[in-house]
Amino acid sequence: MVGFTLGTIQSKEGFDIFTLIFVVLCMVFARSAAMAFNRWLDRDIDAKNPRTVIREIPSGVIKANSAFWFVGANCVLFITCTWFINMTCFLLSPVALMVILGYSYTKRFTALCHLVLGLGLALAPVGAYLAVTGSFDIIPVLLGVSVLFWVAGFDIIYALQDEDFDKTYELNSIPVALGRVRAMRLSEVFHFLSAISLIYSIILVFSKFEISYLSILAVIAFLSLLVYQHLIIKPNDLSRVNVSFFTTNGVASVIFGSLFILDLLI
Repeated sequence: MVGFTLGTIQSKEGFDIFTLIFVVLCMVFARSAAMAFNRWLDRDIDAKNPRTVIREIPSGVIKANSAFWFVGANCVLFITCTWFINMTCFLLSPVALMVILGYSYTKRFTALCHLVLGLGLALAPVGAYLAVTGSFDIIPVLLGVSVLFWVAGFDIIYALQDEDFDKTYELNSIPVALGRVRAMRLSEVFHFLSAISLIYSIILVFSKFEISYLSILAVIAFLSLLVYQHLIIKPNDLSRVNVSFFTTNGVASVIFGSLFILDLLI
């Protein structure tokens, strides 16, 4: 919602509740389509992996055909919602779907799949800003770049636990391509690039708006949690991967988003 808030402040029309509703619906439908498509496409792989065999399709909780139709329905709803936002979002909606759905194929042919996942989530701040203003701007783009490297970095960490499985079934990932130690170093590089993009975007925001210590606190908290997740993961000890992947990144995004949006609004 950071992109939406930035767009609202800069828009001549100001806050529009209907735009907010449609932006939220787009987020829900896009994420639902992406998650369900990934489960549907990877159902045979998930059935062979001890870590994922309990997922809904391999375990029989959800039928594969049902998941496929669920993906289709969410894609249609996503495109429909963009029609009610503005023509630019509507015309770009198939591109967004190609990115977020196409990610699921990438580990079959490239170790750069983590960056494609990051790109899919990086569309969120740019798309939300575009929904409000109908135009692009450097600040949401920089925020998108920060999201891209943030997501790619922590997805590499998450992929560490499937390194042996991916090698066996010839799936691509950074841990498979570089090995565990070098993959963790590249994850740190990605998170450093994320930090640089985030700091630069905040500097640009500061030059346009009267922001206070809350934004600075938001950045410090986010970057501290980035460092923390690297401190708790060791090449020979992946026992805290889920804490790093789910808990730490979830808390980091909520704290940053809440403080930054609050600062912009007040």
